[in-house]
Amino acid sequence: MSRIGKLPIEIPSGVTVSIKDHVVTVKGPKGELTQKIDPSIEIKEEDGHLHFTPLNDEKQTNAYHGTYRALVNNMVVGVSEGYKATLELIGVGFRATNQGQLLELSIGYSHPVFLMLPDEVKVETKMERNKAPLVMLESADKQLLGQVCAKIRSLRKPEPYKGKGIKFEGEVIRRKSGKTAAAAK
Repeated sequence: MSRIGKLPIEIPSGVTVSIKDHVVTVKGPKGELTQKIDPSIEIKEEDGHLHFTPLNDEKQTNAYHGTYRALVNNMVVGVSEGYKATLELIGVGFRATNQGQLLELSIGYSHPVFLMLPDEVKVETKMERNKAPLVMLESADKQLLGQVCAKIRSLRKPEPYKGKGIKFEGEVIRRKSGKTAAAAK
C-alpha cells in the first residue's frame, strides 16, 4: 500500500467535492477541476476528509493509489489557494510583455516569440530597470501551470557558460568554466 495514498485529504471550508461514476469534481473559490479515477481505487468522503482505498493487491493498483491521491490533493489545494510560478529572462535585451493572454517574448532571436496562453492561466509581466524581466503565472491547475512553464522555458533554456535563457526564479544553474580557464591549467 502507498504511504502517500494512505494519508487522508482534508477538505478546507469553501471547497466542495463530488464523486460520481469514478469522476472527482472539486469546486472552490479559484475555480473547478475534474479528474477521472481508475475503478480499482475507492474514494470515500467522511467528516471533511477524503480517503482512498485500493480494491485489490495488484501492482498497478498500488501505483494508482498514491498517484490519484496526489492528483486530487493538488486539485483541492489549487481551487482553494492556487499555484504560482515565476520565470526570469536572463540576457541582454531580453523583454517580456503581455496583452491579455498573449505573451510576447524578445529572447535573442531575430523575431519576437508570441505565445497564446490558456484561459485558466493568469499571466503578468514585470520589467524593472537593472533587473531581469519576470513572467508571473498563476493557475488553479498544477499540471497545466507546469506544462505552460515548461513550454515557455523550452523556448530558450539557460545555457551553462553565461547563464543566458529563461529559468525559474530561485533556480540555480550549474555553470561551466570556459576554454580560457581550462587552458590556464
